[in-house]
Amino acid sequence: VVLFVLNDGFGLSRRNAGVHRQILFATVGWFVGYHMLKRAEYVYAKRDRELLEYVRQHPEDFKIKEKKKVGELLEDFYPIR
Repeated sequence: VVLFVLNDGFGLSRRNAGVHRQILFATVGWFVGYHMLKRAEYVYAKRDRELLEYVRQHPEDFKIKEKKKVGELLEDFYPIR
């Protein structure tokens, strides 16, 4: 759809658009998408490093809770007859 709009803007018919233009746009799209993905991975990795460093420096804010046993989680069972 985008190629048809661009071709109409350049005054080309759909038949004269050529495969080379489709290959060009596919290559540009892959290149931009690849670098956007790398940038997103970098930003998320940087944020993870900063958060883990904060947790390491402030252990009093992130205390590990004791694990509860199953019996403590469930209510007592009283069968009704």
